[in-house]
Amino acid sequence: MDLNTISAFARPRRRDELAFEPGDAWLAGGTWLFSEPQPKLRRLIDLSGLGWPALEFSDAGVGIAATCTIAELAASVGRPEWQAWPLARQCCLSLLGSFKIWNMATVGGNICMALPAGPMTSLTSSLDGVATLWTPDGGERVLPVAEFVLGPQRTALKPGEILRRIDISAEALSRRYAFRRISLSAQGRSGALLVGTLGADGAFVLSVTASTRRPVQIRCGGVPDAATLAGLLEAAIPDALIYDDIHGAPDWRRHVTAHFAQQIRAELEARA
Repeated sequence: MDLNTISAFARPRRRDELAFEPGDAWLAGGTWLFSEPQPKLRRLIDLSGLGWPALEFSDAGVGIAATCTIAELAASVGRPEWQAWPLARQCCLSLLGSFKIWNMATVGGNICMALPAGPMTSLTSSLDGVATLWTPDGGERVLPVAEFVLGPQRTALKPGEILRRIDISAEALSRRYAFRRISLSAQGRSGALLVGTLGADGAFVLSVTASTRRPVQIRCGGVPDAATLAGLLEAAIPDALIYDDIHGAPDWRRHVTAHFAQQIRAELEARA
């Protein structure tokens, strides 16, 4: 879609060239930005010229640039000991779009949109990803992705801040995991997406997205029994936190969330 209110376009090459003002928008893939009118915008700031490496692998884990595309992430190969790396492709496949979307949509853009069904939020929050944010004064701050998304299309970004990268530790990538996802149709938006992980120390983490307005995590020192998990889930997700839109009614979302949570619990208990 043509954005007929845009009167200026910037493509900075260095961080010190970044300058954000009211009426500006950061441009990465632009798959949402160009999908509907943006009457409040006057200038686009294209981040592609900054040349951030899409993926940076090290012994510490992986750093994912905000400008890394879904296609780049889906095609990447992690280290053999990273048992949870296949989760990256599973979450990419949960973004139901054509190859054109995959080649343009970015990890950072998907997270910053803060849609409950955003699969990059699901991926990075379930593996305890940490977001690095660049601040307008030239500094940076970090916070867990699970705390970055506050609700539908609401994030912890302050005016002028930009999501630079997401780091996932080698420890998180080495966990066993279980994945469950459902939608109302074969090619529909996620109604619930749950990931459970089990660390080498036996720690259990259940991450709930898509069925809730923001990511929800339940942590236990070991795999809980069915009754304990049911109680923790009910306490962590009050009715006000269940998402309600055309892609799933609240009672259905709560039901499938509880059902998948127990499936994940049983699967990881058996693998422990």
